[in-house]
Amino acid sequence: MLGEYRISGRRASEIAASVERGVGSGDLAPGQALPPMRELAARLEVNPNTVAAAYRTLRERGVIETAGRRGSRVRPRPAGTSRGSLRIEAPPGVRDLGEGNPDPALLPELGPALAAAGVRAESPGLYGEAPVVGEFAAYARTAMDADGVPEGPVAVTSGALDAIERVLAAHLRPGDAVAVEDPGWGSVLDLVPALGLHAVPVGVDDDGPLVADVERVLRAGARALVVTDRAQNPTGASVSERRARELKAVLAHHPGVLLIEDDHGHAIVDLPLHPLAGATDHWAFVRSAAKAYGPDLRVAVLTGDAVTVDRVAGRQRLGPGWVSRLLQRAVLHLWTSDAVDTTAVARSYGERRDALVHALAERGVAARGRSGMNVWVPVSDETGAVARLLHAGWAVAPGARFRMGTPQAVRLTVSPLTAADIGPLADAVAAAAGPARPVTYG
Repeated sequence: MLGEYRISGRRASEIAASVERGVGSGDLAPGQALPPMRELAARLEVNPNTVAAAYRTLRERGVIETAGRRGSRVRPRPAGTSRGSLRIEAPPGVRDLGEGNPDPALLPELGPALAAAGVRAESPGLYGEAPVVGEFAAYARTAMDADGVPEGPVAVTSGALDAIERVLAAHLRPGDAVAVEDPGWGSVLDLVPALGLHAVPVGVDDDGPLVADVERVLRAGARALVVTDRAQNPTGASVSERRARELKAVLAHHPGVLLIEDDHGHAIVDLPLHPLAGATDHWAFVRSAAKAYGPDLRVAVLTGDAVTVDRVAGRQRLGPGWVSRLLQRAVLHLWTSDAVDTTAVARSYGERRDALVHALAERGVAARGRSGMNVWVPVSDETGAVARLLHAGWAVAPGARFRMGTPQAVRLTVSPLTAADIGPLADAVAAAAGPARPVTYG
């Protein structure tokens, strides 16, 4: 079962460490079955409870997963393996469409905002002050009210992923199942197993998560659902009004499910928000400043039910304490001074994205990109397509960074593109993509 590798140890910590060494060295391959607990206990001459404790530790660390009677296996993608490592470095002369960065020309100058924030600070920030700047919370809450997000307290986190991690940790235990979009944000797909949780995929089309998939995984016991409202990474999906209504009806039958919504596309898309928040007892809604105002502004607004926000804020106090109030004031200044023309930004990304999708369609290549700055292109051979595009002068993101069980694809970020780039890029993609694939996911 384990080939030449032999698990060793007398204590639970030693047994867990032995398995991790095997995984790290490659002697225990992803998906490889581990011995049943009683069998390994007999081999090591230890109590079965010791092996059970070791396996529990490994599950919590995201190294293995347990599927009932099918036993325990090395995770197909252990927590230590980051999808972010699946990057294509763009050599000199190659256009980089893989990093997913916004267009720097559409970002505001941060110098004036930081200066304004410093001037506004009546005194240096000290311990014991409120972790959230009152004016920042009020402005953010008013904007969410206008978008139909249910009433709730406001917290501030260091970006959207920080918020998602804190909310998951506030409610779930290692081994719990979390429904995630497939394809979806690679960082979330890495984060879930890193927390010792079990990622369960749900398909996505242009209108958001597929209702039948969500209903299936919730009935099967998923404890949480993570949804991207707009500009879904990598497909550009945006939850439509009808899809939101259907998903809320499903969630209403599962009030104990934790719902997390990521609205990272706020201020870069022109499609309305249709939030799901409030359909369950515990929910969280996250808005990051990264895409519209710059990735280096590690500021995200979090609201949710009172219990969830209180747990997040309480745990935050025991760690970083708070997100810099200077940064909060800087973002508030950007918001209130209209430093970003959100209509023009949405139009700029939309024109580039739509032009590329249309040009690909003319060449017989099915692609998706309803909102945001990314286009998702199914391909017949992902590795080959990435290599051919690199040879043609375009670095793109491999779909493996974003998918679990969905077909092969590549992600193209349109931020660096000009109108003159669309035709040559579409030609290169058409030559690299191979036979067109269906345009739905899941």
